[in-house]
Amino acid sequence: MDKTIPNFDKKIVMSGIRPTGFLHLGNYFGAIRNYVKMQDEYECYFMVADLHSLTTHPDTKELKQNVYRVIAENIACGLDPEKAAFYCQSHVRETAELYLYLNMLAYMGELEKTVTFKDKARQNPENINAGLLTYPVLQAADIILHRASYVPVGKDQEQHLEMARTFAIRFNYRYGNVFPEPHAFNYNAALVKVPSLDNTGKMSKSENQAATLYLADDDDTIRKKIKKALTDGGPKEKNSVMPDYIENIFLLMELVSPQEKIEKYKNDFNDGTIRYGDFKEDLGNDMVNFIAPIRQKATDLLNDEKRIKEIMEIGAAKANKSANETMRIVRDAMGMNY
Repeated sequence: MDKTIPNFDKKIVMSGIRPTGFLHLGNYFGAIRNYVKMQDEYECYFMVADLHSLTTHPDTKELKQNVYRVIAENIACGLDPEKAAFYCQSHVRETAELYLYLNMLAYMGELEKTVTFKDKARQNPENINAGLLTYPVLQAADIILHRASYVPVGKDQEQHLEMARTFAIRFNYRYGNVFPEPHAFNYNAALVKVPSLDNTGKMSKSENQAATLYLADDDDTIRKKIKKALTDGGPKEKNSVMPDYIENIFLLMELVSPQEKIEKYKNDFNDGTIRYGDFKEDLGNDMVNFIAPIRQKATDLLNDEKRIKEIMEIGAAKANKSANETMRIVRDAMGMNY
């Protein structure tokens, strides 16, 4: 058999998003915007993690529609299925095979210590399943199945990425140099953390919904949420220190508004003349102008199931080609080619 040597010089990006909840402004500026840039510069595999969702959402009645919505919203944000492999996790069967092999290299003690497992077990003590425990192993399989070098992740996923690196090293040590070590990658820039409108944290798919701007929100909902954003009576004197909750609203404006408008309101704040009602109205209009085209494009796609399926088929074909090649090398390295 021809033993192909893996090419680690070709930089491959891999990332996934769970089909739970609605995508929001934080998803766009914290991840999707970078994906759109990466697809022009790297070989990219972006995955809808439907298998991962089963660890905490075993009821699948709404799963199909959730998968469709995640695909539609990502495409509406600029992901191009002709450039990147944008696929559904369960459509790549080799994932399960590699997941099985990696489970033989994973140990109970290290899996039980992962922060996300402990958090999920505490939140849902009646649903501490094996899939939840081995979540990092499946995530590692997703990444190294495409021999990815770069993984755009947030702080909450760094431990899982470290474990994926560990499993890749263990496999290479035992069976030969098959996998590159995956590393976090975000263009050497700090990830944008979009704050919630009530200053209690960052925007969330499932928590704090009234203080989160979703890409599916209609125009009136967007304006109403921004109108309710936490503010105060304004600075009492010139050049006052800006409270963090006011900084957060300015951060939102910096994401969607023209620079001259931002400077105008910053000057008003420093002069002690800012009118938060006008500020929120302007921000609301700019936010509507930003979200509305994404929402409309996503809605159009959701109404075209044939196109959604075509996108999934295109992505699955690309992902399966990569996965089949990797698993041929894996089976050969392990001696599982009889």
